[in-house]
Amino acid sequence: MKPRELDTSIASSAGLAFLAERSPMPLYHRLYVLLRDGIASGTHPAGSVLPSEIELKETFGVSRITAKRALDELATEGLVERVRGRGTTVTGQAAALVGARPISASIDGLLESLNAIGRETSVEVIEFAYVPPPDFARIPLALEAGALVQRAVRVRSLDGGPLSQSTTYVPERIGRAYGAKDLEQTPLIDLLERAGLVVGTADQSITATLADSLTASRLKVGVGAPLLLMKRCVKDTNGKPVQYIEILYRPDRFEYRMSLTRDQTAGHGRFEASKPSAIVAKRKKPSQRPSTHSKTQKGKGR
Repeated sequence: MKPRELDTSIASSAGLAFLAERSPMPLYHRLYVLLRDGIASGTHPAGSVLPSEIELKETFGVSRITAKRALDELATEGLVERVRGRGTTVTGQAAALVGARPISASIDGLLESLNAIGRETSVEVIEFAYVPPPDFARIPLALEAGALVQRAVRVRSLDGGPLSQSTTYVPERIGRAYGAKDLEQTPLIDLLERAGLVVGTADQSITATLADSLTASRLKVGVGAPLLLMKRCVKDTNGKPVQYIEILYRPDRFEYRMSLTRDQTAGHGRFEASKPSAIVAKRKKPSQRPSTHSKTQKGKGR
């Protein structure tokens, strides 16, 4: 079986910077973190073969011993299986990184948090076009191959500094109801409902990733800096997907809060969400705020 290629954006920029930075974290462990991130994101799904020690050595400029220790650490966690002559294969156990039992929460709380953030922040649309979606967006949206989506990339700012970058994918039939300017001025949920939809549910996940060179320049962080990645698929009241979005947050300016209550029914000790989740944007310190003479604030779309 031919080894899968590493995510080129990680290998060429963020990953290399992460490995090159001065850090007390051992080099082999940083490489392990990169590989584990690729497994968690689905770049290396269960059954796929990771690059060999030699390939990792050539890609990242590390020693073969470093590459071996990183792969061995993945094997110790049960995320991969190493067999001489067959390489390093991602195991089914790796699904636990993203397949754990989800904690449920009210979408009303989520939308309330998003609206609150929208009132406090400004938005700039960086990219806007109708394109064939990548599979990671097409599949959640349940679209046929060849279908078009409205793809929009927006940067949200608070107190004059970037907070997040969001990339939205909306089926063409829905997206034609509004334009790029609307995305800067009006909450996206409102735009969807103007198109005749009623939002019912959303599936959401949060993980960590690294900033590539383009994202780093937009969010004003270093290449390879850690970011929070939120993925969300929004559905209408009939359960039909109407939007897929990926949001990259600066962790120093973002919090995700949830109150939990222990569920002891039927002998279980699991925690369940007792209150709606909340997304909180962190303000800059007063000394970092822009003056009142700064340039006019951009749109307030959510």
